[in-house]
Amino acid sequence: MDSIGAIIKRLSDGTSRVFEGLAKVVLSILMGAILFTMGWAVFKLFAGLIISFKADIHESLKTVIVNSLTILALLEVFRTTLAYFSEGRVKVTYIIDTVLVVILTEVMAFWFRDLDWGKVFMMIALVLSLVVTRILAIRFSPGNVKTSEEL
Repeated sequence: MDSIGAIIKRLSDGTSRVFEGLAKVVLSILMGAILFTMGWAVFKLFAGLIISFKADIHESLKTVIVNSLTILALLEVFRTTLAYFSEGRVKVTYIIDTVLVVILTEVMAFWFRDLDWGKVFMMIALVLSLVVTRILAIRFSPGNVKTSEEL
């Protein structure tokens, strides 16, 4: 009976190692794709900047702001992936940071369009809820929780 439990544990450990190895391979490919995409985006940003000198300044600045924030969103995704490699888990704060950057990119894109107030208030509520969630994630992270003996 004890040998069956040992066999199951070994099988489980082997499956976990295979899964972790496959996850690292897939994430390595993803990181390469993200790096290539960020490099291409920076190249396109500068190429578009040269062309936009002939266009309206308002349109040029809008393009630069939105494209720069999109590149920063990709950078946050890359940072989250690196955190998984170094720590073996993904931190909630990194995910919230990524979502905040993406949402703020959308807010900046909305800034240059006419929107109804309902959508504006929904975006404000979403950003505020993400900020509160981030604060709570930092406050109650596993490293910051005190045991009853420490209190």
